[in-house]
Amino acid sequence: MRMTTATTVRYAASVTLIASLAGVAAPLSAQGAANPTTPPATAEVQRTQLHDFRIVTVVDGLVSPWGFAFLPGGDILVTQRGGQLRLIRGGKLLPEPIAGVPAVRASGQGGLLDIVTHPKFAENKLVYISYSKPNADGSQGTTAVIRARWANDRLNDVQEIFEAKVWSAGRGHYGSRLAFDRDGYLFITLGDRQVPPVGDLEHHPAQDLTTHHGKTIRLKDDGSVPADNPFVNTPGALPEIWSYGHRNMQGIAIHPVTNQVWTIEHGPQGGDELNLDQAGKNYGWPVIGFGVNYGSGKQIHTGTIRAGMEQPVNVWVPSIAVQNIVIYTGDKFPEWKGSFFVGSLVGERLVRLTLDGTTVKNVENMVQGRGRIRGLRQGPDGYLYLAFEDAAGGPSKLVRLEPVKRS
Repeated sequence: MRMTTATTVRYAASVTLIASLAGVAAPLSAQGAANPTTPPATAEVQRTQLHDFRIVTVVDGLVSPWGFAFLPGGDILVTQRGGQLRLIRGGKLLPEPIAGVPAVRASGQGGLLDIVTHPKFAENKLVYISYSKPNADGSQGTTAVIRARWANDRLNDVQEIFEAKVWSAGRGHYGSRLAFDRDGYLFITLGDRQVPPVGDLEHHPAQDLTTHHGKTIRLKDDGSVPADNPFVNTPGALPEIWSYGHRNMQGIAIHPVTNQVWTIEHGPQGGDELNLDQAGKNYGWPVIGFGVNYGSGKQIHTGTIRAGMEQPVNVWVPSIAVQNIVIYTGDKFPEWKGSFFVGSLVGERLVRLTLDGTTVKNVENMVQGRGRIRGLRQGPDGYLYLAFEDAAGGPSKLVRLEPVKRS
């Protein structure tokens, strides 16, 4: 269904208390981390600022959209968590799903997940899709990535290029977002598959280089391992690993100027993180962090800081259930250029972060209370696109933000 209506918003950014952790020298308080209402480390108060934009519906009628990718000519491919790949053409959602999608384990948090195009898509027509892959009887699943050639409105020559060594009967924490850097390497984010953070935390699978639990992966575009990956020469380590010690990363972006890798991950009850994701680094889960156990509020971590483990650049306490990240480079909103945008599920908000290098200077909440923001991309037209997800699995929609001149 094509929509012609739009909602005009004169938006006053809410005053938000944030925690900026970059450059913190003093140890962070473990007591503060045990209280989900206490911001860790230093806090800044955001000043009120107006943004005028309208929210334009691109299409409705989607069901649990997860990721989307823009094709030359204006088509948009959208993954639906239930296992369907949909095509938007000419502002309309085509009625039939795309053929060629592999079987998915669409249960819990699993299903058809992210989608990206190859940097040279115009030449090779390659698309990449992550999904929860079932075993033979469907009793277990893992995260896998396929590569396929887009032709005749279907996936052709489908090839699996990665299968995570995280097989489990569990239904959560698959990750998974995909991104290419400017050198043509493919990054894949993986969750810890909800392995409980109990016992000897330093031996949790997210801390174990022999598994893919809670890891960022770096591959060549054909799925092979780059020779300069950080653990290629480490005995016993899986050579695909770029970084480790993560919980459940559902957002990744490559900085267009620096080529830095930025990821966001879900904390437990409290402690969502924005991280500068660097080669060979340990991001601490579950040894350090800012969250607590669900329901009971009991402490999980040994503290919030540990030598040899990285600090997040920003943390949300309480959690907003961060979902996807975009570094804005368009010209439609000049004042947003260079800003980081993060979607959220529980918070149902779009969050804008402004940074000075790797230090967060300001956080503001935008587009609040309109639904869970599952997908987030900048379009080739310079607009910001958001995919809303209905928590109950009902109809969802894809929208874009367009600027409005102030009167």
